[in-house]
Amino acid sequence: MSWQDHVDKIAQRRELARAQGGSEGVAKQHERGKLTVRERIDRLLDDGSFREHGRIAGGALLDDAGEIEQFTPANYVVGFGTIDDRRIVVGGEDFTLKGGSPNAAGLRKSVYAEHLAVQYRTPLVRLLEGGGGSVGGGDSDPRKPKTVGSPLYDPPRFRIIAEAMGSVPVASAALGPVAGFPAGRLVASHFSVMTEATSQVMIGGPALVKRALGRTMTKEELGGVAIHARSGVVDNTAVDEADAFDQIRRFLSYLPSSVWERAQRQPCKDPCDRCDDELLSIVPNNSRHPFDMGRVIDLVVDRDSFFPMMPAYGPSLIVGLARINGQAVGITANDCRSLAGAMTAAAAQKMRRMIEMCDTFHLPLVNFVDEPGFMIGPDAEADATIRYGMAAVAAAATASIPSASVRVHKSFGVAGAAHYCPDAYVLDWPSAQSGALPLEGGVAVAFGRDIAAAADPEARRRELEERFAAARNPFGAAESFAVHDIIDPRETRPMLCEWVEWIQPRLETLIGETRFTMRP
Repeated sequence: MSWQDHVDKIAQRRELARAQGGSEGVAKQHERGKLTVRERIDRLLDDGSFREHGRIAGGALLDDAGEIEQFTPANYVVGFGTIDDRRIVVGGEDFTLKGGSPNAAGLRKSVYAEHLAVQYRTPLVRLLEGGGGSVGGGDSDPRKPKTVGSPLYDPPRFRIIAEAMGSVPVASAALGPVAGFPAGRLVASHFSVMTEATSQVMIGGPALVKRALGRTMTKEELGGVAIHARSGVVDNTAVDEADAFDQIRRFLSYLPSSVWERAQRQPCKDPCDRCDDELLSIVPNNSRHPFDMGRVIDLVVDRDSFFPMMPAYGPSLIVGLARINGQAVGITANDCRSLAGAMTAAAAQKMRRMIEMCDTFHLPLVNFVDEPGFMIGPDAEADATIRYGMAAVAAAATASIPSASVRVHKSFGVAGAAHYCPDAYVLDWPSAQSGALPLEGGVAVAFGRDIAAAADPEARRRELEERFAAARNPFGAAESFAVHDIIDPRETRPMLCEWVEWIQPRLETLIGETRFTMRP
């Protein structure tokens, strides 16, 4: 007896499942300028590496002879693949079926994606396009008894999402309209990106907003790139799907496959003794004049290795990933061209997330410090800056990773503490200043009555500021051994490259789960 008949039916179902929403649905997806989920997976992964799980998941309607009359595939595709020969889990909604809103099999496969990544300790990539649940479908006869809800003994539905964030790198892309549960998955990631022309991210779409709030808005007005590049919902934006895939591949290249591994150190072709003369004069002698901190980063890290994240959100702080001497590191740096580099509520959240991500995956952290303190004023108070700022300070104070802090210019107030983890390697440039308050603010507080009583208050204020500025000694901290060294700015790269070698034994001891993992 042969099982060929059953084998033929397996092949038939596989072929029907790969048809997705049919030729008409696929054509509409292409007309919108978007790829189907299977095309996206093929573009993201190494050629021919995808191994799908649940290839015939869906629902078959059979005739009296047991032959298929109609087949509806699961509208979520998930499985293993490789990026640069490293195994990952990838999954995504099929927008050609029900607009990505999950059918029964599709929902099971979407939940399975996190389980698969956690079980096999591999990075997870989500390619998102679709909404959450639907009130339609099913047997609507009110007379029939129904089993509702989940059993009380089931684990919390979202627990596996939190577990994934604490154990494997998670990267998500919004490649079309993303609402409801998929929007929640998008932000529950270590890296998220949305395409500029085709994606929107919303808790609820226009119909829900119209019904609940009486406001008529488009998807773009609710959650387009113009909104979320600055809201902090996504880390980066991409010009198109290909750019989004490139950014995901690059992000993952800095991270280990899980917290039980080290990030792979790459051969460094950039000389460790490189000293760029530009660093000697990049900080102006006049502290009121801004400078380009992004350029400082580029001149210190391995060439072309800096990968910026969240550039439009909390722009007074630069964050991203880079390599120094081939070692993947997290980067934070104040940007004095935005609010003098002050820590806003948004910048504080960027700082906290970067520290926690580095702590989760045992990446060393390098801080380029030009911190004038927390942002002040009525807007800062309304934004709860001090609460979010202290969360960043607490994250730094409890981090377990090696860190280095290069004090390029200012390091003032409580906000300055967010730039120093325990046992930080601290280097001062000659331009470095530190203390409880910037000089100008300190003079205003300590000599307020004196200045107000002067015949020319502005002249008196300027006189006091110049006197205290002249008395400042850039060598004091180093002479007091309050920092490890004061250095020629051109020495920054060589000294950090040496530091990377020093910390290698410590990094070997940090494998495993952290006490406090990153949250969205």
